[in-house]
Formats: sequence, structure tokens, C-alpha cells
Amino acid sequence: MTTSQANTTTAQSASDKHYMRLAMDLAEKAALTGEVPVGAIVVKDGVVIGQGSNAPISNNDPSAHAEILALRDAAQRMANYRLVDCTLYVTLEPCAMCSGAIQHARIARLVFGASDPKTGCCGSVLNLMAESKLNHHTEVCGGVLAEACGANLSAFFFERRKK
Repeated sequence: MTTSQANTTTAQSASDKHYMRLAMDLAEKAALTGEVPVGAIVVKDGVVIGQGSNAPISNNDPSAHAEILALRDAAQRMANYRLVDCTLYVTLEPCAMCSGAIQHARIARLVFGASDPKTGCCGSVLNLMAESKLNHHTEVCGGVLAEACGANLSAFFFERRKK
């Protein structure tokens, strides 16, 4: 196993699929507003404590990715910027910005749906989660409901190209 694969697994539990479906509902919400359909939720002890859907266009904010918004929501609810022992579920592999935020929040586990071959930083382009020079390492489980998550993204961009 290479360093870039060191903390990535593909095991899918029933609970991972359940929470990914909740994130997919949020992705659909983003699509309905013209945003790239990405949704994210933060779970602690079986309870959803944060959620977000992509909103950089509507918020005029380049940092308003679903993951960032879910982390902000969870941090506010927990009254702590450290989200120790939490799992983040997101429909698309996080980018560099979101991967950094996930690590700074001390998320214990990341579960993502579709891989992102253009900007994914959890194994596709880079793997910041396995970078030995960084002081926090989030466990990563990729590919949960990947086909459905990817299909939502593909359909969104197909419709966008038709316009």
C-alpha cells in the first residue's frame, strides 16, 4: 500500500449509505438553486450535527462548499471548532480547501461518494489526508454510493451544457 492510499478504505456499511443518502438530498437542494450538486453532513454519535449544500454562487463566496458549510454548522452547534469523534459525509471527494478544513476541524472520519479526478485531494489528484508532514490524519472511506453520487453530478453538468 502506498502512502497516498494508507488511510483510504472502501468498505460501505449500512449506516454509511444511510448518511450518504441524506447528503445526496442536500446535493439535490443545491442543484435546484443552480449550484453544483454537492451535499455534506457531519455526524457525531449517530446524530446529524451539521449540514451544508454547495452555495458559492448564491453566497458570492468561493469558500461556500458543502463541506465548509457543514463544518461551520456543526462547529456552531457544538460551540467548538474542533469536531473530534465526528464523521463527515460528502457526495464528492473534497478539494484541497475542504480537505484542509476537515483536518483543522479534527474530523475523525471522512466518507465520500464520487471521486473527483480534477480536484480531489483524498486520493484522486493528491491525498492530503495521508500526508505524513501534516499533524492530523482523517480516516477516509471513498466510493460510498459513488455511482448515484456521480450520476447526479453528470446529469447536472449535462443539463448545464445544453443551455
